Amino acid sequence: MTDSALIEVRAGRPEDLQAVVKLEVRCFTDPWPPAALLGELTPDMLRMPLVLELDGVLRGYLMGWLVVDQLHILNFATDPDFQRRGLAGTLLREAARHGKELGMEEFTLEVRQSNTPALNFYKKHGFRETGVRPGYYVDNGEDAIIMACPLGPVLAQE
Repeated sequence: MTDSALIEVRAGRPEDLQAVVKLEVRCFTDPWPPAALLGELTPDMLRMPLVLELDGVLRGYLMGWLVVDQLHILNFATDPDFQRRGLAGTLLREAARHGKELGMEEFTLEVRQSNTPALNFYKKHGFRETGVRPGYYVDNGEDAIIMACPLGPVLAQE
């Protein structure tokens, strides 16, 4: 990442659908359908969609639900061509900041048991394994690892 690169994290909106679908298909073997992504890009009292733009191009997104005091991450991706450059960490910190402003206390999520890079990313950012959802992923019956993390440690990583 160059010093001159402009990174902006902002609220996702329905107009971002095309770019999000394109990224979703590149990042996942079992991508969400466009209608589901559109639903998550429409902010309301439950949803907190965020997108990350690098020099005006959408390079990442995080779809979250606000559940009591938890910010539950439903879907989180960064452009494979721009991974390992700090974009995912930036997006996670911004989600924590927004969540804290809305009264959230911790992150929760599920991640594929076989997704070692994601598991390592979350552990690096203070998440801990709290359980397993057997057969959670319908495409192949894979188990999901349930993870959680207070927002504070993520915010402190700036």
